[in-house]
Amino acid sequence: MAEKKNILTYEGLKALEDELQDLKVNKRKQVAVKIKEAREQGDLSENAEYDAAKDEQRDIELRIEEIDKILKNAEVVVDEDVDVNAINIGCVVRLKDLEFDEIMEYKIVGSTESDCLNGKISNESPVGMALIGAKVGEKIEVETPTGEMIQYEILEIQK
Repeated sequence: MAEKKNILTYEGLKALEDELQDLKVNKRKQVAVKIKEAREQGDLSENAEYDAAKDEQRDIELRIEEIDKILKNAEVVVDEDVDVNAINIGCVVRLKDLEFDEIMEYKIVGSTESDCLNGKISNESPVGMALIGAKVGEKIEVETPTGEMIQYEILEIQK
C-alpha cells in the first residue's frame, strides 16, 4: 500500500526543513553536551540529569525520523497554482458564522501543518472538508463531532 501524501504549503515545507536542520545541527549537539556532563557526575544508575538528557535525545531522534517521513512523502502546493475561484489547499478564506454573526479567517492547509490556534485548518477537518470546492457567496453546513450543524457563508477567497 502506498503511503499517504503529506500535503504542505511552501511555508509549511520551509518550517519543517528549518526545524529538521535545527534538530540535526543544534539540538543534537546540545543534548550530547548534557549527556557528557551528566556522565561526568559519576553513578549513572541514580543520575536524573543523565536520564533526562537520554529522554531528550530519544525525543529529538523520534522527531527527526517523523519529519524525514513527512518530507519523503510531501506534496507541495505552489501558491501560484492556487485557484481563488473555489476554495482549495493554500487558500485563505474569510467566513461568516451565521449563528453568531462572527467573521473568521482561516488558511486551508494539509493535516501535517494544521494549527487551529493560528488560523490554519486541515483540509481533512470537518470544516476544511466542507470548504473545499466552495465559492464566494455560498453557504455551507458543517456537522460538529457532537452532531450540531454550523452554517458559514464564504465571504472571500485569497491566495
